[in-house]
Amino acid sequence: MNYIETNFDDKKAIEIRTANAKMIVITECGPRIAFWGASDGDNLLFWDTKNMGRNDWKLMGGHRVWPTRPDADESEDAYRPDNDFCTVDASKDSITITSGLDPILKIRKGYTVKILADDRFSIDNFIKNEGDMLYSAGVWALTCTTPAPGRTYSIPLGNDTSWDCFRIVYPKAWAGHTSPVDDKQIIMSDDTLYIKPMGIETKRMLEAPKGIIAMSAPDQNITFVKKIEYLQDAKYPMGTNIAFYIGLGNFMVEMETMGPERTILPGTENRSEEIWVLTKADIDIKDPKALTALFS
Repeated sequence: MNYIETNFDDKKAIEIRTANAKMIVITECGPRIAFWGASDGDNLLFWDTKNMGRNDWKLMGGHRVWPTRPDADESEDAYRPDNDFCTVDASKDSITITSGLDPILKIRKGYTVKILADDRFSIDNFIKNEGDMLYSAGVWALTCTTPAPGRTYSIPLGNDTSWDCFRIVYPKAWAGHTSPVDDKQIIMSDDTLYIKPMGIETKRMLEAPKGIIAMSAPDQNITFVKKIEYLQDAKYPMGTNIAFYIGLGNFMVEMETMGPERTILPGTENRSEEIWVLTKADIDIKDPKALTALFS
């Protein structure tokens, strides 16, 4: 795959571009996808300039990969190592960015980027076990976006069968954070969870068989949609495969997907592929049929 070596926020990076889309991937640390947007547009992703973090970990922003731990959801090892140097492996049709090795867990995290069309990329997120012991985890892909005025988000609900049930997890409090149960930022319909960020910190985790989470950015006349495959009988974190987080004061909105949790044997990996689409079409993100049509 052709790419250009560049810098982003004074960090070494590579730029991947099509006629419609541009992506910048940090290679100096992370790994992080730091920029995603139209080839002639602004960044849809949040990038931290205030050095926020937890202990030695730095948020940075953009898109990152964490492991979910079985029956634990978010744990201390989720973000290690997130700020070490990365390796880059380019082939004819893809680029793979891989993190440093966790010295205790013996895992590496990263993703393989492929261009599928001018308007869509594959982001194949992975966790590798490079130790000689077992490790178990799911692949958690978190994409930090900037909720500029007028931007909204949605998640299609249900499986469209005659026995249509789904799960929603309401995290009321976690690691010093809180989330209101009765949240005016969230509007539920029969087939969509619709989000209008108003700066109130909140989080939801959902079982969403369509595997889609979308962002509408009318200020750029663009819609960003990402999709993962949902496996009916797989084990997901708290039974959910899609989540979102609104940061206090609207500093960011995270669009999150979670893959199945599995035992990762030595020398093997767990992967969860996302398809990222940018479209300038006039799509109503509250209409699940319009969103699923992007992938048909």
